Amino acid sequence: MASDGALVLFSGGQDSTVCLAWALDRYPRVETVGFAYGQRHAVELTQRGVVIERIRDTFPRWADRLGPDHEIALAELGRLSETALTRETEIAMSAAGLPSTFVPGRNLLFLVYAAALAYRRGLVTLVAGMCETDYSGYPDCRNDTIRAQEEAIALGFDRAFRIETPLMYVDKAGTWALADALGGAPLVDLIREDTHTCYLGDRTKHHAWGWGCGTCPACELRAKGWEAWHAAPA
Repeated sequence: MASDGALVLFSGGQDSTVCLAWALDRYPRVETVGFAYGQRHAVELTQRGVVIERIRDTFPRWADRLGPDHEIALAELGRLSETALTRETEIAMSAAGLPSTFVPGRNLLFLVYAAALAYRRGLVTLVAGMCETDYSGYPDCRNDTIRAQEEAIALGFDRAFRIETPLMYVDKAGTWALADALGGAPLVDLIREDTHTCYLGDRTKHHAWGWGCGTCPACELRAKGWEAWHAAPA
């Protein structure tokens, strides 16, 4: 059964929060799903609920559209992964030429589990924050990967699922700009204060762009995007 609603893959970070706002601006019914996979930055799981409640309180026009939140445990993924996101190891480039923060299969599994949930909830649109413009080189963030997964899910579920990736060709400066366009200063401030993107799970240091260690790849991308957005001509 087709639905005019959407399920947003929502981690509690900057990108997924912008995707959530994007979906709320377009769909009359929006649900969210997060994944606990043994991530080193598990504080994002706590921030998910904080961000959702802040959105309800700050944006009355979206509050009635925002439906249930779901969380799925994928502990085996963390056990299988010897990565800097699931172990206390240094963030570096691997021999394969990928950053050690790459969790093999993560986004593919997320999309399959999200589709299974969406199937039960009567939703056919998944919204996710994958991006190949300003990212860490993860192969499961590429548009070709997402489109192939979209086709596989549609065939495997015998339902015409869509995977929307509003940030696919948007850099981090553009992500800040999109947040501003969707929700103005209140959404930008919410992202700065309440979301979590730092790979090390550090919420002890506050910067102009938000909380984080300031040195991991996720923090560096976020900071550079913030600076570039503010430096752009009005």
